[in-house]
Amino acid sequence: MKKSVTITINAEKLAALEMYLGQKNLKLSEELEKFSEHLYQKYVPSNVRDFIGMMSAKKPARKPRNSSPAETGNQSER
Repeated sequence: MKKSVTITINAEKLAALEMYLGQKNLKLSEELEKFSEHLYQKYVPSNVRDFIGMMSAKKPARKPRNSSPAETGNQSER
């Protein structure tokens, strides 16, 4: 599950940051994702990261839901 984080930044600084990132064909959102991963690697102990990785890999796929109510109704008529 992904969550979003909101930060506050001066509008002029944000505009300048986006302009200079754009000159290097970079996107602010991608750079922030890389930085958040860097923070995660730096501050979360490796055993905790390993545990989270195992739990994420262990989650079963969601069961498919019924396609439509009409199909459900047809099955009950049989």
